[in-house]
Amino acid sequence: MPEPWPESGIAGPRAFATTHWSVVLAAGRDDSASSQGALETLCRACWYPIYVYVRRKGHAPDDAQDLTQEFFAQLITKQHLRRADREKGKFRTFLLAMLDCFLAREWRDAHRQKRGGGLAFVSLDQQLPEQRYRLEPVDATTPEKTFLRAWALAVLQRTMEALERECEAGGKGHLFREVRSLLAGERDGRAYAGISERVGLSAGALRVTVHRLRQRYGDLLRGEIAQTVAGSQEVEEEMRYLLTALRQ
Repeated sequence: MPEPWPESGIAGPRAFATTHWSVVLAAGRDDSASSQGALETLCRACWYPIYVYVRRKGHAPDDAQDLTQEFFAQLITKQHLRRADREKGKFRTFLLAMLDCFLAREWRDAHRQKRGGGLAFVSLDQQLPEQRYRLEPVDATTPEKTFLRAWALAVLQRTMEALERECEAGGKGHLFREVRSLLAGERDGRAYAGISERVGLSAGALRVTVHRLRQRYGDLLRGEIAQTVAGSQEVEEEMRYLLTALRQ
């Protein structure tokens, strides 16, 4: 019979292996292989909110893909990332300001064949961007609000993936996949009963496990957000802001 999740089975708060601001600063140093790798990491973390914003600005799907790729490439080739300064505020604010400047330029048609800078378009879930975009709500929401909502969802997704990796490393991957649906606050006793039977835990032990996982998820979420703001004092404020964006 599986044991309940032990206190020592969930590590304490720690920084992720790669963080937004460290990646930005590394990507802006030069055109070395390490900088190119940092750019790829940045693309993987942030491409979809950028794509959503560009689409809501009125660009067609193909152009939006091209522009999203080129935006990240230009951050390197034009050395825009050297302007990044964590002390000046949130990473998403910096990124959106740079994107607005990028979209305002009149270089698109002249440089169409050069788009992408030799970088392959990155999709974390292997969905084509437009297939995923069609799942976005159809309303009159501003591009800025749409960007913020997509950004918030991406932060939550990365946090859940980090928690899953920790569980897998601790030999609790199967248990995590069973209880994942409960981490958002599901209180239905029937759901607990079914999972309890499948994983071989008592109902009480399962509730303790879910409680600890929720706590760890919160720790990881704060750690993820901490890498996108200027200081630790802004973490809770940013968390509330992003959760509000999801409810709009």
